[in-house]
This record gives sequence, C-alpha cells and structure tokens, in this order.
Amino acid sequence: MSGRPLGEAIGLPAALFSLKCLIAAMLALFLAFHIGLERPYWAFLTSYIVAQPLAGAVISKAVFRAIGTLVGAIFSVAVVPPLVNAPELLSLAMASWLGLCVFVSLLDRTPRSYMFVLAGYTACLIVFPDVDSPQTIFTVASLRVQEIMLGILSGTLVHGVVLPGSITGVLLGRVEAILRDAERWSRDAIATDPVPGLDAERRRLAQDVTELHQMSVHLPFDISRLAPRVRTVRALQDQLSMLLPLGAAVEDRLAQLKAANGGVVPAPVEALIADVRAWLETPAPDNATRAERTQALIDRCHAMEPQATGDMGWADMMRLSLYARLATLIAVHRDCRDLLDQMATHRRSAVTPRVAELLDGRRNRELHRDHAGALRAAFGAFLTVVIGCALWIGSGWKDGGTAVMLAGVFLALFAAQDNLLAPLKGFMIGTIIASALGAVYGYVIMPRLDGFAMLALAYAPPLLVLGAMMASPRWMGIALPTLLGLGSPVLLSDRYVNAFASYANGAVAQLVGIWFAIIMAGLLQSAGVERAIRRTVRAGWIDIANRANMKGAPDVRAWVNRMLDRIALLAPRLAATRQDSGAPLYDALRDLRTGVAIGELRQLRIDLAPQDTVPLTRVLAGVGDHYRAMDPDAPAPADPALLSAIDGAIDDLGGHALPAVRRESVLALVSLRRNLFPDAPGHRRAAA
Repeated sequence: MSGRPLGEAIGLPAALFSLKCLIAAMLALFLAFHIGLERPYWAFLTSYIVAQPLAGAVISKAVFRAIGTLVGAIFSVAVVPPLVNAPELLSLAMASWLGLCVFVSLLDRTPRSYMFVLAGYTACLIVFPDVDSPQTIFTVASLRVQEIMLGILSGTLVHGVVLPGSITGVLLGRVEAILRDAERWSRDAIATDPVPGLDAERRRLAQDVTELHQMSVHLPFDISRLAPRVRTVRALQDQLSMLLPLGAAVEDRLAQLKAANGGVVPAPVEALIADVRAWLETPAPDNATRAERTQALIDRCHAMEPQATGDMGWADMMRLSLYARLATLIAVHRDCRDLLDQMATHRRSAVTPRVAELLDGRRNRELHRDHAGALRAAFGAFLTVVIGCALWIGSGWKDGGTAVMLAGVFLALFAAQDNLLAPLKGFMIGTIIASALGAVYGYVIMPRLDGFAMLALAYAPPLLVLGAMMASPRWMGIALPTLLGLGSPVLLSDRYVNAFASYANGAVAQLVGIWFAIIMAGLLQSAGVERAIRRTVRAGWIDIANRANMKGAPDVRAWVNRMLDRIALLAPRLAATRQDSGAPLYDALRDLRTGVAIGELRQLRIDLAPQDTVPLTRVLAGVGDHYRAMDPDAPAPADPALLSAIDGAIDDLGGHALPAVRRESVLALVSLRRNLFPDAPGHRRAAA
C-alpha cells in the first residue's frame, strides 16, 4: 500500500468526510431502529461502503449498489427453495453465480463493474447464513434489500447535501493538469536534443487517459448543473490518445533527419521546432487566438513538405513524414485545449466548428478485455466457494457458512487486482483489530449504555478516526474491515444480547474465511502478474493481425483507445514484477503506431482503384502473418520479405498519378517501415 502517513492524511477534507460518514451511519442506524428492522447493521455498513468524497461518485455507487443488491436478492429467492434439500447442487449454483458475476465485472472494467460483483456476493451474504431456514429466505432477502436501500439513501442524502463535493470541479482541475503534462511531454518529445525520462511521461499520459474514463462514469450523477457532457470527455480522451503515437513519430523522424545530417538539425527545422515548443509552453488562453497561431504553424509545416514524387529519396520521405506528423500533433493539441473550453463553458453549443466535429458520433471508449484473466478469476471464485462448502458441510461447523461467505466475498471483491494477497492481508489485520475493539465495545461499554444517543456518542470516536482513514488509499484497506467488525450483527441488532460465545464464534469464522481466501488466492494466483503481462502483449499482437486483414473501413480511434489502455495496464504490472519497463512499454508504443499505420493503409486501399491495391494487400497480409506468429516469450523480428514488400509498395504507389495518393502512401508506408524495421537502412528506389 502507498500513500501519506496517517497524520498527514487526516487533514480538513478527510475530517469533513469522516464527519459526514458518521452522520450518515447514525442516520441509517436510527431509522433502522425506529422502523424496527431486524438487521440494522446492514444499513449502518452500507452508509460507509457507498461513502465517497465526491457527491457524483456517491450517487453513482449508490445506484450500482442498489441494482446489484436487488439482483442478488432475486437470485437468492429463486435458487434456495428448489435446491435446499440438495446442498451439493445449491453449493454449485452459488459458486456458478458468483463466478459468472466476477467474470462479467472484470470484462466491464469501469466503476459500473461494482454492480456485477455486488450481485454475486449479495447472494452469498443472504444464502449462506440462513441456509438452515429456507422458509425465511424471502424475508431475509427483502429485509436486506430494505436495509441496504436505507443505508444507500442515508449516505446519498448526507454526502449529496452537506457541503457536497462536485466531481465537475475535480474533473476540470485534472484535465487542466493532464493537458499541461501532455504539452510538456510533447515539448520534450520533439526537442532537438534527447530529453531523459520520456518513458515515465508516456506511462503517465496513458494512465491519465484511463483515469479520465473512470471519472467520466460518475458525471451523469453529478449534482452540478454545469457538469460537462460525457461525450465531451470521451472526445478529449480520443485526442489525448493520439498524442502518444504522433509525438513518438515526430521524435523518431527528427532523430533520423539529425543522423542523416551529420548530427545537426537543419536550421529551418530547428526554427520550426523552437516555435512549436514555445507555442506548447504558452498556449493561448482564448480559442480565437489559439486557432490563429495554430493555423500559422500548420501552414508552415505544409509549406516545408517536399512534394511526393516517383523519384523521392529517403531523406525527403523523412522530411515529409516529420512535417506531416508535426502538423497533426499541433492540431491535436489545439483540439485538446478547445475541448477543455467546451467542458468549462455553460453553453451546450460547440465553442468552435472543429469541436462540433469532434463531438459528433459515438463516444464509447473501447477498452482492453482480458477474457482469459476474467475466466481465471471467475474460476478462482467458483472453486473457493465449492471447496469451502465441501469443508463446511463435511465438518458440520455451524458458523462455517460465515467463513465460506466471506471467502467468496473477498475473492469477488478483489478479483480485479493482480495480487490478491495484499488487500487480503490488510483485511486480516483490520479484522483482528475489529474483533478486539468489538469485544471491548460489546461486553464492556455497551452494557452500560442506555438509548440511541449514548450509543452514537460511544461509537463516535473510533468511527471518526476510521472514517478519516478511509479517505486515504493507504489506510482504507485496514479501516474498512475494522468498520465491518464494529458493524457486527451481534453488536448492532434490534436489541442488545450479551452473547460473547456467538460473538467469538463469528469473529473466528471471519478470520477463518479470510485465511481460507488467502490460501486459495495463493494457490490460484501464482505467477498471475506475469501471465497477465503476456496476455496483454499477445492481445495487442492478435489485434494488429486481425486489423491488418480486415476489409472494411478502419476505426483508428478505437484501436488507439484500446492500445493505450493496454499500455496503462502494463506499466504497474511491470513495476510489480520489478522488470525493466522501458523496453516492453516502448514495444507497446511501437505496436500502437503500427496499428495506426495499418489503419491508414486500409483507408488508402479503400480509396484506390482495385487494380492499384495489390501492393498494399501484400504488405497488410505480411504484417498480419508476422504479428500472428509472434511469441511473447521470444518475439522474433519481422521477416525481411516484409521489408521488401513495403519498399515495393513505396515504389509502386510513389509513381501514382494522384498527388494525394502519393503523399498518403509515403506517410503510411514510411511509418510502418520505421516501426517494424527501425535498424534497416533507408529505402532505395528500385532501378527502372
């Protein structure tokens, strides 16, 4: 776990958040007692589980939790009566349901996935503790739904009304910071002298785009009437995603030009680069001035482009690619700033005609989906419940259902993490603390309390501390299980019962459940991170191979989004395995640019007459064969025959009658050549 020390983490925002959590929890508990619900601790715990510093996140999580709880309750009511006399079948049904929910949640990979996980483990929470009394399953399920809804409403009301935090302000602040980082990265990428640390900046940009996607899921639930539309954020993500391949392409072409010129950048190029870097350092505050300056730089780039001709040399190809990619990079940075203006404006109309174009069409972001990883995690949850139920039934331990229930919950809750052991160990520590603290409260303090007011005052000190700890990612893994322990059904029930034996058995069952989950995670998740890295890399290669052989119009935006998401996934996994992340991430960036070049070639093939497409078809087929045959453990270099096919296509299309075809073919084929054969000597036109 990472983060600040506890003393620094508990500042004014954390203290305010903790106070609101306490108010929401006490409101939920008071209403549950007043209504006469049998299990008020569910309302108490739910108010903490849905708590978020930002009101929009609270409301969205509340909606997802409400739906997941309702679906899980419906499944429980449907499955228990027909299978209660067949414990083996009931165990298989519960394990299968939990595995299915885990599988679907891992394919979703947004905050919405919480809804699917909750549907899975809600059924475990309802069925396992009450499997001996199937006649009450409908009552138990309906009460859980009622009490969960009560906790959701209490948490949503307090966090949404009492000094609510708007996600819109946080989002705009993050976008401004991300744009500054992106502009700095582009300045460094196109510098005439190499700037160290570019790999780290590339990783940060990929992760920033993923963070924007996660935050945008909460936007429809934000309390601010000025919240930007989700499609504006999606359009911004698209443009930010294009900065990686464009910046890397400009960096490569500039290095090639410099090497061919004896290590010196030609003066006109150096002057242009200096002006672009100055423009990136101080972007114009208004879109009118920004548009004027941007267009002037783009016009300079186009004016410096050498004309694509049949006898074009390699050096001119490099210049053409440099100026064309640089012009596009400038335009994308302008679009990013214009989209920020669109997000900040109170008007729904587009601030510029270009923004209107960017907002047109679909705006769903394509993410990487690891079906094998999701299936593995789902099987882990399934097997944990099956083995746990077998041990429970075989042992005859009355509280064994609690252990199985918690083991299934933990395997589902942390299924998205590559290393399940870290959060499970945090839960173990928190549960041990909660067991000791709960014993003190339950059998030393609570017998001396009289009335709800005294209960609230007695619970306030630990709840305030734990609520503040929940505001810190470092301490949340310990604070949440401690809160779950203080919300024990033995402590917070409709009436106080001095039953220490029941409390001790429940605490032991919780610890056994966590211990069992740790054992199963250790058995099922060995080498999980390394496998995830190989699957992610391999998925990118298969994606390229499939895209190369497609006949329809290319969707470059979808490819860039999906590949950038893979880069964001690779960075922390490589860090976790302590591998040198530079080379794999550079290869992923190369693959990203290769996919963009493939999209350009496919579009060019669509635009050409059928008789002119043979060279491109040959190149695309070779690229597909190369990537489909690659092994993540021993990636082989591209076949020299593919280099010959690329050079042949350059020769054939370089002499096309249409200037636009000559230009676009040179740009796409040169990009592909540089990506796949970076160490090959420059292209030499075949003799006539």
